[in-house]
Amino acid sequence: MGQLASEDDQTFQAELESNLSSFRKELEEFELQTLLSSEDDSKNAILTIHSGAGGTEACDWAAMLLRMYLRWIEGRGFSYQMMDLQPGEEAGVKSAIVEVRGEYAYGYMKAESGVHRLVRISPFDANKRRHTSFASVFIYPEIEDNIEVEIKEEDLRIDTYRASGAGGQHVNKVSSAVRITHIPTNIVVQCQNERSQHKNREMAMKILRSKLYQQKKEEEEKKLEKIESQKKKIEWGSQIRSYVFHPYNLVKDHRTGVETSNTQAVMDGDLDRFINAFLAKRL
Repeated sequence: MGQLASEDDQTFQAELESNLSSFRKELEEFELQTLLSSEDDSKNAILTIHSGAGGTEACDWAAMLLRMYLRWIEGRGFSYQMMDLQPGEEAGVKSAIVEVRGEYAYGYMKAESGVHRLVRISPFDANKRRHTSFASVFIYPEIEDNIEVEIKEEDLRIDTYRASGAGGQHVNKVSSAVRITHIPTNIVVQCQNERSQHKNREMAMKILRSKLYQQKKEEEEKKLEKIESQKKKIEWGSQIRSYVFHPYNLVKDHRTGVETSNTQAVMDGDLDRFINAFLAKRL
């Protein structure tokens, strides 16, 4: 009987620890969501990535960041759709726009806006020298169609062109890709990932609506204070996070001081430590 009781105790202990761990995780998630109280935090997000100066090396870094974010998105149980992808001439991507769907997607992802810096031995350098690359990331809240953002037809210039993939291969033989210029603000958006010109236009208008909404919001905020330092600092040389692969392994967030030597885990989407610290600091 004593042995049976001991086995029951061990089972109960294991179950208790499992429940406690689950409860702790739910509590942490709840605490985080209490930090996400801004009007747009609960919305879907539009993630944009642009490679910096540096040709192939920078384009490869932008592609690595895109993979990192897609891993994080999948890990959180969010879904995504590629809205536009401009490949680099030799490798990587020049720019990418991704729609991220999930509860509080924008609230979490806004922590990633800024310049991301990579230091590594370049795989594209025959002399195996160390290179520094930059890519900018910005996150917009996705605006639903019923949100009032006035876009006049006469303010738009819409160009169509043939979509092309890596290596110049035509995705199709008709001009299905769409580029929209909003003349009053000079905002330019484009989409070429869908085969239908109508769908590409729809996607491009969604991106434009989000950008105009963001601009409108920023103009209102300027009346109370200068534009958020986070947005203002999206320029080369003012990175929010550094990723060092050589001569040592370190990912460090310069806003919060959070760092880790497990660079592989970060590049596989382990970003929560950085996001959580950023949100907590903004309290």
